[in-house]
Amino acid sequence: MTHSLYYKFILGYLVFGLLGFATIATFSSKITDKYLIDQQTERLYDEATQIASSYSKLYSGKSVNLNSSYPQIVGAAGYLHAQIWIVDRNGNIVVDSNQSNKAERVIEDYDPTATGNKPYTIGNFYNQFPYDVLSVQAPITGNYTTYGYVVIHQGLNDLHASRDSILNILYITLAIVFAFSLIILLVFTKTVYIPLKKITAGANEYAQGNLTHHIDLHTRDEMGYLAATLNYMSDELNQMEEYQKTFVANVSHDFRSPLTSIKGYLEAILDGTIPEDMYEKYITRVISETERLNKLTQGLLTINSLDSKGYLNRTNFDINRVIKDIAASFEGICRDKNLNFELTFSDSIQMVYADHGKIQQVMYNLIDNAIKFSHQDSSIYIQASSKYEKIFISVKDTGIGIPKDSIKKIWERFYKSDLSRGKDKKGTGLGLAIVKEIIQSHGENIDVISTEGVGSEFIFSLPKATNL
Repeated sequence: MTHSLYYKFILGYLVFGLLGFATIATFSSKITDKYLIDQQTERLYDEATQIASSYSKLYSGKSVNLNSSYPQIVGAAGYLHAQIWIVDRNGNIVVDSNQSNKAERVIEDYDPTATGNKPYTIGNFYNQFPYDVLSVQAPITGNYTTYGYVVIHQGLNDLHASRDSILNILYITLAIVFAFSLIILLVFTKTVYIPLKKITAGANEYAQGNLTHHIDLHTRDEMGYLAATLNYMSDELNQMEEYQKTFVANVSHDFRSPLTSIKGYLEAILDGTIPEDMYEKYITRVISETERLNKLTQGLLTINSLDSKGYLNRTNFDINRVIKDIAASFEGICRDKNLNFELTFSDSIQMVYADHGKIQQVMYNLIDNAIKFSHQDSSIYIQASSKYEKIFISVKDTGIGIPKDSIKKIWERFYKSDLSRGKDKKGTGLGLAIVKEIIQSHGENIDVISTEGVGSEFIFSLPKATNL
């Protein structure tokens, strides 16, 4: 697995953090500057208005001595950390809080109306300062006449210092939040990236054919569910692979034996090893072996058709009649072994809803097995009984039975127990596999009860007929 996804996530996280920090820093700086200027302007303007109001009372149409107000100006300037001027209408600075002498300075091109609607200006105030200042002015009036202006200057450095203090608090808060947000990255790494890496590694192992690989992930989320699903898939594929190997081996074995016999008999006939008077005997054996091959081929074709979907052709029919007809077809074989059928039906007619031909094959295979593994002079018991919405069919023999360790394996294709090999030389090992496939395709179940040396009983169910 490449690390690009994880690295992209980290890169995106860092870029998001940096862009967020830069954006907040830029806009916060401007907003904070505007807020501090507006707030300080309002404060300075209020103070300038109060000073102007006190000076307005001194004017009554005659000249006044402003020296007496100088200490008040200095005190206000110290409190505001600012510089306060009294400027007449001609731009002469008549009072300066930073100078106690009476030396007047003239502000060239002074125009008190230049600020327009704004109560403040930012700059060097007509080149009076070597640095930028925030300047606020209020008119001094009396007797409906403007005599001058109170101008308060405050250096922007003080405002910038206040702004930086506020922004430092904001930046520290952002840094703490960003640090805590790293928990998201850790959670992503633990809950998404590491599990995804394990799952990807497991998928690569499966792609390379290692179906025994197990993804060690036990979380109870979507990742854990995906890992469990892949583990289940690999187990099923591994079992399927083992089954395919066994299937090929069994098919090869079951085809090889009759082919070898046929080849041997025919070569012996051709080279004269078998005399002419025995041709009939060995040709009969060849025909028997070809029938065995034909039976095996038909079984494989049946299994293949059962693996496909939608093959059932369901109808309503009497299961009692099917059982009687199939039992009658074995009359000759039963006569040779002196076997007897005992049929038991809960009703004279028991209609089921199933595929008639397929159920005939089920009954044929089960009865054929019962005959093969029954002792001479014994009975085979077949019963069909009704219970609720089902018809239960049982085929029971008193033969050799099935070993306990083979009961679960008898449904596997080509499986033959050691005991059956002695009795069933011509069997293909597909009969019970076909039976189970047919019954399960009907949505029903088949079970077996068997005791070695006592006998076996196969029981399956079918749904009762509908719309009768």
